[in-house]
Amino acid sequence: MTHLDTPHLRSLPRRFLLASATALALLGSHAHAADKLPVTASFSILGDLVRVVGGDRVAVTTLVGANEDAHVFEAKPADAKTLLASRLVVTNGLGFEPWAGKLVKSSGYKGETVVAAKGVKARHMDEEKSHSGHDHEETDPHAWQNPSNVVVYVRNIAAGLSKVDAAGASTYQANAEAYVKELHALDTWTKEQMAAIPAAKRKVITSHDAFGYFSAQYGVKFLAPQGVNTETEPSAKQVAQLIQQIQREKIRAVFVENMSNPKLIAQLSKDAGATLGASLYADALSAADQPGATYLQMMRHNVTQLVAGMKNN
Repeated sequence: MTHLDTPHLRSLPRRFLLASATALALLGSHAHAADKLPVTASFSILGDLVRVVGGDRVAVTTLVGANEDAHVFEAKPADAKTLLASRLVVTNGLGFEPWAGKLVKSSGYKGETVVAAKGVKARHMDEEKSHSGHDHEETDPHAWQNPSNVVVYVRNIAAGLSKVDAAGASTYQANAEAYVKELHALDTWTKEQMAAIPAAKRKVITSHDAFGYFSAQYGVKFLAPQGVNTETEPSAKQVAQLIQQIQREKIRAVFVENMSNPKLIAQLSKDAGATLGASLYADALSAADQPGATYLQMMRHNVTQLVAGMKNN
């Protein structure tokens, strides 16, 4: 006898009973979703890392989505509501999202926060020749461009999740360590790919200085008309100097980033006589149907495109 065949229910219309059963099932699925730990990540790359570490125990909301630029993000009232509904907020740090602290404060959020880059050795723009025109020391926030730094990120995220959900601590730890193995494999593979390119050919033009950590890890020289922040605009003199350098060093590897305005870099490549390559993913993941939908996919796509471009130098 099923629960729909009990004697006191037989007199009710079967259509009503089925509708009631469906409603109960829907309520159960909503309750299951509500059981998940609500976490807010500042931008898409962090959102992916939180999903990997959190697995089925978390429901992640990302403030700056795929193909969007966190440098120029402006918070909306709905974002404050998102924070207030969260148990954990994850930001990059290193000055990447200066708006995040203001949003947390103005929203009245009192919960736990994780700065994913805490413990990473920060690079500064004076460590590499920047075309941003800034004389002062500027922190490079794009630490995720080195997979070894992302090992730090995921362990910080696992610790933060464990703090607000102690019952899931072993799950978060296991997920993080499994992902660390994938990050080490990515690092090894990238080094192998770069080894196929002579050191003299490892030169690339990109939209803005987002690849300093990648440069240091893999020995690739990146030149960019914009600085570390996409809000800055290069002067005509800086662009002219970069064109001269491209022509002098015969650089053919020119790329635009998925969240950048392509006009500047397209004009630059045209004036310098170089061909514009496929989009790179620097500060944002791609949409789900594009090649940079996760951090691991993003990095493998970038490396593949960079190697193909540098072969033409």
